[in-house]
Amino acid sequence: MNQKEKMVKLAVNGGISFGAKLNAKQLAVIAEHMNDGDELELTTFQQLYIEIAESKVELVREKFKEVGLSCYPVGNFVKSLKTCNFCKGEEEEGMPVAKELNHRIAGKTVPFTLKVAYTGCPIGCGEPMLSDIGIMKMRDHYNLYVGGKAKGKDAEVGFLLKENLTPDELYDTVEKIIAVYSQMGKKRETFYKFLKRIGRDQLIS
Repeated sequence: MNQKEKMVKLAVNGGISFGAKLNAKQLAVIAEHMNDGDELELTTFQQLYIEIAESKVELVREKFKEVGLSCYPVGNFVKSLKTCNFCKGEEEEGMPVAKELNHRIAGKTVPFTLKVAYTGCPIGCGEPMLSDIGIMKMRDHYNLYVGGKAKGKDAEVGFLLKENLTPDELYDTVEKIIAVYSQMGKKRETFYKFLKRIGRDQLIS
């Protein structure tokens, strides 16, 4: 009797762009790697979950990459950036900064799934105030929020940790926060609980 092959779940999206969008070619390639009866799970964080046979993961990653799809691990990792629709244009809304930040942090191992959101203006369509880490572009600089919690009866908005950051200061600060969480967080401790336990001073000391 043949042993059933292990399946691996991948998180897929169209990369950091003007909103969460997929084109026809991307959808067709995804469909090629699904069997009849398979389903895609659409998450609230602008990702699709697809299950792939373990032996085919690298091949599928390459096929997805060829059509502009980004793949991320599922589990206790930093999620890809949740973004708004960037309605005023790539440069004005800070799209290059969002792309670079995503490149630096998405997929890093953490004690529990970490959600990071980015928005290109104070309207906040990307919901940065409700994420573990949130970034809001303010003219030519960036405000950084932490500790947001969108679910539960104890839901609350994040607080302003630093403001008027340059892109390099933003990258450095977010990477340091993730490093502290990775080193000091307990297994399966959410960032919200971690922050309540250690306090904001230790987070940026």
